[in-house]
Amino acid sequence: MFEQEASQLSEEELERELREQAAHVDAGLSRLIELAAECERRLCWDGDGTTFAAWLAWRCSLSPRQAREHTRVGKRLAALPLIRAAFSRGEVSYAKVSALVRIAEPATEERLLELAEVLTASQLERCLAAYRQLSAAEAAEQQEREFLHYFWSEEGWLSLRGRLAADEGALLVQALDAARDALHERRRAHTAAAGVSEEEPAGDTTLLERAAAGGPVTNAEALAALAELSLAHRDADRSGGDRYQVIVHVDAQTLAEDADGRCELADGRPLAAESARRLSCDASLVEVAEHEGQLLWLGRKRRTVSPALRRALSVRDRGCRFPGCERTRFVDAHHVEHWSRGGETNLDNLVSLCRRHHRLVHEHGYTLGLDDSCRPRFQNQYGIAIPDVPPRAPPSSRRRLRDQHRERHVTIDAETCRNGTGDRMDLSLAVDAIISIAG
Repeated sequence: MFEQEASQLSEEELERELREQAAHVDAGLSRLIELAAECERRLCWDGDGTTFAAWLAWRCSLSPRQAREHTRVGKRLAALPLIRAAFSRGEVSYAKVSALVRIAEPATEERLLELAEVLTASQLERCLAAYRQLSAAEAAEQQEREFLHYFWSEEGWLSLRGRLAADEGALLVQALDAARDALHERRRAHTAAAGVSEEEPAGDTTLLERAAAGGPVTNAEALAALAELSLAHRDADRSGGDRYQVIVHVDAQTLAEDADGRCELADGRPLAAESARRLSCDASLVEVAEHEGQLLWLGRKRRTVSPALRRALSVRDRGCRFPGCERTRFVDAHHVEHWSRGGETNLDNLVSLCRRHHRLVHEHGYTLGLDDSCRPRFQNQYGIAIPDVPPRAPPSSRRRLRDQHRERHVTIDAETCRNGTGDRMDLSLAVDAIISIAG
């Protein structure tokens, strides 16, 4: 029997089915999140150098934010059986579950569920946010306990370890976001400018953008971006790329071939030749002639990818071309055939890659080729092709979700979801209730 069209339902039937369908969707979401958590535990999802949330977004056609939230909720629900069970029955909505798992513990989840039943989703969010506010004493303790340590490891890593108070931590987070936005605006302004000389410092080719290249930008990448922007702003007359830059010394033969030779940072720390090739895909280059340590000739600085070519590449690729990657900002221009090995610097030999996937191609054994239509085709380190888009599941009917719940003996009707009374909330009283539950 087919469902009635919505336009044929009475007002009472319309509202009842709306509420029932919402509960079915929430119960279905609980199953999806449960499956996602099990996939993160059992599947080899990190083989392509990505996060689980990025993998989930790719496989299920979710936005990155949705995937990250599903991942967070799934991890917390594993330790909260009562909330997980109520969610799976459609009794508590996804919005409420998302809020509850931020503070719930096995000892408090039962009473928090009772509170969630009488509050709307927005009321629950509001009172939980008020509950989580810090006292002045706690804030002072945070200030006293903050620190930041760093050291260079024997392997050449700069290691950081630190802890910031809430306000200063929020300031750092805002600064990281501002660094991303500032770079994006700089790139857009440079791209839109007319008559830009190739000899002008290209705002979109700084070390910072290369360091921050990739799909959702990681905290480490954004911190490197923030550092360069901070240093560059000390002197408004000179760009950060001219005033502060990371210099790599590499022999021409080492760059072009798999040969032993000099490849190091300016302070003498060794660097892998393949890392130098990756960096030189999209960088400023200066040729130097030396003999027995004596400088014979210093060439002119030039860019491997000109601003005009970068604009064309950006228009064509619209972000990282690695399958499933959605990064559109802070991407490198990768040479399919490296310029040091005779590859040309033109659109037919360039592909946009984020930093993470640029590393996979250079340092992790992934390969990239072009098909007859000049579209990039990727293989992992085992030679297995990576598809552009994962296959979708067979289409389902509108009644399938209800049928699945019946098969699992999950009874859902218009009264299943406990959506709160909707009465005006006494915020102080609600926070006191949470304190009595959670402490």
